[in-house]
Amino acid sequence: MRVRGLHYSVSQRPIFAGVDLDIERGSVTAIMGPSGTGKTTLLRLITGQLMADRGLVEVEGQDVAGLQRGGIYQMRRRMGMLFQNGALLTDLDVYENVAFPLREHTRLPERLLRHVVLAKLQAVGLRGACRLMPAELSGGMARRVAIARAIVMDPQLLIYDEPFVGLDPISLGVVLRLIRLLNDTLGLTSIVVSHDVHDLSEVADFSYLLSGGLVIAAGPPSALATDTREEVRQFMHGLPDGPVPFHYPAPDYLEQLRQLS
Repeated sequence: MRVRGLHYSVSQRPIFAGVDLDIERGSVTAIMGPSGTGKTTLLRLITGQLMADRGLVEVEGQDVAGLQRGGIYQMRRRMGMLFQNGALLTDLDVYENVAFPLREHTRLPERLLRHVVLAKLQAVGLRGACRLMPAELSGGMARRVAIARAIVMDPQLLIYDEPFVGLDPISLGVVLRLIRLLNDTLGLTSIVVSHDVHDLSEVADFSYLLSGGLVIAAGPPSALATDTREEVRQFMHGLPDGPVPFHYPAPDYLEQLRQLS
């Protein structure tokens, strides 16, 4: 996947102002950055949910902006998506959540569909939970079911949007291991969007750090950890003071109080 000169704004507020990045086939690539830097927006641009104001988003040699609706749907069938907090369908049990993409996009006979669903649940260690409802799952289990659903169509590209949020240390370790294991075993290409620096460093081959609408650092996690630039150091080491301010831009405090009185 290739992004060149990406510009995108919301209500005239720039989100991206010339982003360039490459996702290498077979790699686990981390997209990091402070809250509000457009990490999830980037995923929406990659998957064709949004279109760039300017620049190129290319997936498997195809310019996403040039695809018609049918082409975008075809492209998405080669992608798997783990949404924030899993996004399981609450009225369906674990088995039917994983089976859902197959029922929507294929005409597999029930016996073969069952084989595929159970194989994916086995891959994430939850075949025995196939008849539980989402409300009966722990946070870590729900995330693993969501991963099984994301890989059930055998995608080429697997996208994780904030996969570590709300997980206890054991569940987090399991998800980290699954990201690396599935990527290497199934021959996937993985994009992991998160701001958990330490966790990502354990699984990512390459990392991009977004800030101010640009890529401000790129390289292996070890290189970003030792980067001496102030913006990079603040994020990578969780420093409260630095270029990213605590206060959102605002007018003079006293002047604003006078206007309200």
